Amino acid sequence: MGSYILKRLLLAVPVILGITVIVFLIMAMIPGDPATAILGSYATPENVAKLNRDLGLDQPLVARYSIWLWNMLHGDFGQSFSLNRPVIDEVLERFNNTLILAGTSFVLCTVFGILAGVVSAARQYGFADKAITFVVLLGISIPSFFLGMMMILIFAVDLQWLPVSGMYAIYGGGDLPDLLHHLTMPALALAVVATGVVARLSRSAMLEVLRQDFIRTARAKGVKEGRVIWGHALRAAMVSIIPVLGIQAGFVLSGAVYIEIVFQWPGIGRMLVDAILQRDILLVQGGVVFVAACYVIFNIIVDVAQSLLDPRIKT
Repeated sequence: MGSYILKRLLLAVPVILGITVIVFLIMAMIPGDPATAILGSYATPENVAKLNRDLGLDQPLVARYSIWLWNMLHGDFGQSFSLNRPVIDEVLERFNNTLILAGTSFVLCTVFGILAGVVSAARQYGFADKAITFVVLLGISIPSFFLGMMMILIFAVDLQWLPVSGMYAIYGGGDLPDLLHHLTMPALALAVVATGVVARLSRSAMLEVLRQDFIRTARAKGVKEGRVIWGHALRAAMVSIIPVLGIQAGFVLSGAVYIEIVFQWPGIGRMLVDAILQRDILLVQGGVVFVAACYVIFNIIVDVAQSLLDPRIKT
């Protein structure tokens, strides 16, 4: 297992390097002079030239990329000019908030998606299967940002059960119940689509497993149906379900960007949008690379978990 994990980590190195190249080139190809965009159209040429020197924008492209990559490898993601603080400090602080939102959504979509898929497969063509399929297709068809706005209108504006936006109440908040109160709507809006995908693929994986010989053998031996479904079939189906969970983790992480905008959640997605609008290059590059690296690491964890369930994958 140790050699398999080491191999996966080594394979992740060129992936992350490729991500740094793509992010750097995209930011470099944005039309216009970043210094002029930052200082405004009335900036003097001297001020524009000084800011270009301070940001290192007067150097060749390869030199800029090499310096940026070298500094990142030493833990220095640069200084955000718009926030006047180290990029890594801002990214870590915002990422914690995003992790709360995306992590909660991921747990919700995993639990309810697998539960719905198993029940749907166990009751194939029955009322429960048709009802779950209808709800799942409805959930997949609704965009998360639209669902979020509808939830605000219904539960925050009309019924006034939940707060409209933010992470904590402005006055008298800051504790765990307050956080859960604000987290409910954005987490549910972000989890709905992912739950539908997990449910559909869990149903397919379970149906394939339920037709195999070892399931018929277990039933012939008189094993209780609940143990056959949840003990034997689900364990075998998890080999196919776990890779889907890895993909959905990336979905909820990237989907958090527009959900954070809709609910004004102070996460890394909202930070990236603000940084792009302000042309804060180092903050955008650092934030994107950090999120992408986290996604790569999470997929390695998923691969390791899958190999533990099915050792044939390591070969």
